[in-house]
Amino acid sequence: MLAHTGKRLTTRITDHVQEKLQAAADIVGATLNQFVVQAALEKAEKVIESESTIVLTRRESLRLLELIENPPPRNEKFIQAQARYQRIKNDAGSAAE
Repeated sequence: MLAHTGKRLTTRITDHVQEKLQAAADIVGATLNQFVVQAALEKAEKVIESESTIVLTRRESLRLLELIENPPPRNEKFIQAQARYQRIKNDAGSAAE
């Protein structure tokens, strides 16, 4: 399963929860710790993936592609925001030097 890294995670659980987790760990042939870490890692990966992915309908996808290929004209607010961004970016670059 996972290599031992020396990090420790502790938690308190009820007897019922421990019995259920131990039964599941026994079924897959893992220690309780291995099972819990693997289950938590799988859940973490699902959460990260779901929060990192945007799902669009076909209509939304086509609209996005249309806007990328044919962006709307830049209005005054956009031009001001772009200038503000450039100033901030340049100021940050100057401070880093």
